[in-house]
Amino acid sequence: MTITAGVTTRSNGAAVKGAAHGLANGATNGAANGAANGVAKHNGAARGARDAKAKALEEGFEFGGTWGALALIVWSHAQLYYFWYCITHNNASLVVTDWADFAHQVRTGCAPTARTVGAYVLFIVVQAVLAMCVPGHEVQGYPLPHLGGVRLSYCCNGLGCWTLSLAGLAALHMSGAFDLAGIQADLGAYMTSAIIVADVTAIGAYVGALCLGTQHRMSGHRLYDFFMGAPLNPRIGSLDLKMFAEARVSWIVLFLLTLSAALLQLRRHGSISGPMCLMVLAHGLYTHTIMRGEEGIPVTWDIFYEKWGWMLIFWNLAGVPFTYCYQSIYLASLPPFEHSAAYTAATLLLLLAGWYVWDVSNSQRCYFRMQQEGTFRWRIGLFLPWLPGRFLKDAKYIQTEHGSKLLTSGWWGVARKVNYTADIAMALAWGLTCGFSSLIPYFYFVFFLAMIVHRAHRDQQRCAAKYGRDWERYTALVPYTFVPGIY
Repeated sequence: MTITAGVTTRSNGAAVKGAAHGLANGATNGAANGAANGVAKHNGAARGARDAKAKALEEGFEFGGTWGALALIVWSHAQLYYFWYCITHNNASLVVTDWADFAHQVRTGCAPTARTVGAYVLFIVVQAVLAMCVPGHEVQGYPLPHLGGVRLSYCCNGLGCWTLSLAGLAALHMSGAFDLAGIQADLGAYMTSAIIVADVTAIGAYVGALCLGTQHRMSGHRLYDFFMGAPLNPRIGSLDLKMFAEARVSWIVLFLLTLSAALLQLRRHGSISGPMCLMVLAHGLYTHTIMRGEEGIPVTWDIFYEKWGWMLIFWNLAGVPFTYCYQSIYLASLPPFEHSAAYTAATLLLLLAGWYVWDVSNSQRCYFRMQQEGTFRWRIGLFLPWLPGRFLKDAKYIQTEHGSKLLTSGWWGVARKVNYTADIAMALAWGLTCGFSSLIPYFYFVFFLAMIVHRAHRDQQRCAAKYGRDWERYTALVPYTFVPGIY
């Protein structure tokens, strides 16, 4: 998910990556020697040791190195086709008994066409033009060490672009120029088109960085570096490609896939079911909140530290929208059905509660950072009001020797990763919306839970190494990671 971060800098955001083993070992040994020799100068030496230990953690291989990266690349492609087949041709069963039929359906139903590739590329181009042209407010990112502490500027105009996109697509659909329901009808072809665009973009980003000499923290293992990325902040003019792909493409496409599923259900059956309406609401709320809170993205780990490699590119351009919409595809494959009023109300309550905590907690941290840096500017939200509690007055925090402030007020005094807890609650609500006839609608919940627990563990390892005793003080004040009293 996208506006996710640790208590300090961090994101789908997806975290701490690799460079050469020699650099990691040198940094660790140098820090250990400096700390041992500088007991009399405790503060400076201890901070140097913590920085080097944190750097060593960051520069270690992630995801099992080269073989792990290869396995994830293969799995990421395969799972999309597997679940597409299970939902559309296997009665939503996870057990495939006829692999010959699987191969046939994938060949015939997922073959890209010039129309689907063209439509997807045109959508990205239009979104890029909007991102560069629509007025917005400027936000400064964190100082970048490789640029001598320079802060990059980001034009946060997501809400305006989102509004114009919805208006334009509605006009195209109602005029008959582009059938939104047709996206779901040709889902396999659009999915393959997105996969092609993502893979080609990843290759281009990697090769381009090597040719231009803009690669960062390379390990020397080509496949692993391709997976993790070579460029850090690739831009076309003022357009930051990494933030654009994460904030604009993935979530707007996800909402369009769900909206298309609802329209297809209406066309086939003459009505839109309550569960489908809940999914439109869920994905609409999520997308709108990201567009509205876009100013919090430049200081997330994905943007500040993560390189733009296959992992981020593929999942932002293809993996996120076409995996996170399994609930909508599943509902579109069935005749409309309804849950009891009590079940629907409970699911809606879980969804809205998770959304509220997710939005407010992320806002509290984002605006706390802005207030501390003197960059906060009040803006009036459109369509949805600023939710109560988004701004903290007289926030409490721990001032670290490292210079950072660890927030302990608001939701961040409840749990260290409370925004992840809320995100997980929403993921569960998405699955519950579909009932219990198939496990496929719960794949996102299981996948996201595993990913977010792994990410939280990495974040906390890095913070413990970076802040030392300050982190111990912080965890004493906020002892739970996800759920107070439990974990």
